[in-house]
Amino acid sequence: MRIVYCDAGFCILILDFVVCLVSDGGIRYNCLIMGDSYWNILIVKPSSLGDIVMALPALRAVALSFPQAKISWLVRPEFAGLLQNHPFITDVIAFDRKFLGKAWYNPRAFSALISLIGLLRARKFDLVIDLQGLFRTACLGWLSGCAKRIGTSTAREFATLFYTHKVKFEADCIHVVDYYLKVARFAGAEDVGVEFVFSENTSAEKSVMEMLAGYGIDRDNYAVLIAGSVHQDKCWPTERFAALADKLSSEFNLPTVATGTAGEKAIVDKLGELANVPIVNLAGLTDLRQLTALLRKARLVVSNDTGPGHIAAALGVPLVMIFGRANPARLAPYGRKDCVAAIAPDNRPMEHNNTEPQYSVRAVSFEDVYEKVCRQLGGKIS
Repeated sequence: MRIVYCDAGFCILILDFVVCLVSDGGIRYNCLIMGDSYWNILIVKPSSLGDIVMALPALRAVALSFPQAKISWLVRPEFAGLLQNHPFITDVIAFDRKFLGKAWYNPRAFSALISLIGLLRARKFDLVIDLQGLFRTACLGWLSGCAKRIGTSTAREFATLFYTHKVKFEADCIHVVDYYLKVARFAGAEDVGVEFVFSENTSAEKSVMEMLAGYGIDRDNYAVLIAGSVHQDKCWPTERFAALADKLSSEFNLPTVATGTAGEKAIVDKLGELANVPIVNLAGLTDLRQLTALLRKARLVVSNDTGPGHIAAALGVPLVMIFGRANPARLAPYGRKDCVAAIAPDNRPMEHNNTEPQYSVRAVSFEDVYEKVCRQLGGKIS
């Protein structure tokens, strides 16, 4: 028994991991698993929020194809709310990466890691689908004791060593939704189309509508602006969001609600200072279930390429999503090209990210975004 410290502080217990995993070891490439019936499936996709949202069609495909199976999802605690009470998920398993990363020096974290491994082994999964593709997630799948573990051939950090079956991708499989669906089909799931299913939460909706009413906002008439992001180079300039809020008020009689994490409150505060109309600042005031309810009822959402924006995209609400370096071909609202504001969204090199200045999010003009807004709202460009 030994402790291995890997990947930005993640520490995991490896019980004499031996060379047999890299030998023949039963690893298979691109051979569809047909005729198997699963009863207990683990999906491993801890983060990020947008990626979890885009994995929901794959979850649906697995659930509909194996209706007898219990499905568990391993996810980071901050994203668990999106999956709780989901109709296709039996159990949500919290994976606190930051805390478990202290296991090499913190006895409580080490104990928690051992408990997590014990929990995974006790579930006796007969299929593990790793959609994250990192050392820590692949290793946890292996430590679960499951004999059938599926991942992709492009997984990073030697994660492929832990898979029994690996999925290869053609160059034309670009969009993340298609990527996850192909993994699900590799596991034997049927092609059931693309549909994003969310859990219903009437109490969350009620609390959000009461919150809006407290600001004098009509529950059927408001726009949501998402001006922040974990990555600053994905943020469209705040002053342009402010100018957009003014236009939404004057041209469409739409009051503006701005949302984000508690850490993005300063951006929303600045947005309120720059706008000439009132901005309802809900940054840090909603959990994921409330955020989903807020977005579901919006007449319009304008967002950077960030998790809440991808929730709005999946909900099918009128939306404009602004892209910079990230390739829209990979991350754009699925089947909704009309929602994308970006430089050359259909004519970029195939890299996932392109940092050339011409693709900067700042290169997306106010006029570009406002034109998309008008199209979404069915109004004329003024």
